[in-house]
Amino acid sequence: MSINRVVLVGRLTHDPELRTTTTGKNMLDFQIAVTKRMKPTDGSPDADFFRVKCWEKTAEIISSYANKGRLVAVEGRLQSRKYTDQNGANREVVEIVADNVQLLDRPRDDAGGAPASATAAVSTAPTVEEYDPFAEE
Repeated sequence: MSINRVVLVGRLTHDPELRTTTTGKNMLDFQIAVTKRMKPTDGSPDADFFRVKCWEKTAEIISSYANKGRLVAVEGRLQSRKYTDQNGANREVVEIVADNVQLLDRPRDDAGGAPASATAAVSTAPTVEEYDPFAEE
């Protein structure tokens, strides 16, 4: 028996762009930054960056309502794949194939996000700043 499940909460690092494969399926690639619990003291980055891929309806919803800086919860599985880049070098990528993506915050007024009436269709939850299950009481 094997288990391959990942759950992450982070912020989008750029505006996602919906693409269509040659077979006609909608696909979306995006990246999230996940803040590290303990801030490094050596000056290294205080976030880890993960690539996420989603398909069909999930891809359509995220491309319509999410933009750079939005807080999202991603649930899915890890996938590794190998390819040869434009320079002929062999590369390997580990990414999350998302089964479920939830928007956790509301779009900022200045971000040009979805109208307020459209956000009702997207699930919301308290932001990370409002709720920390690991905080010491």
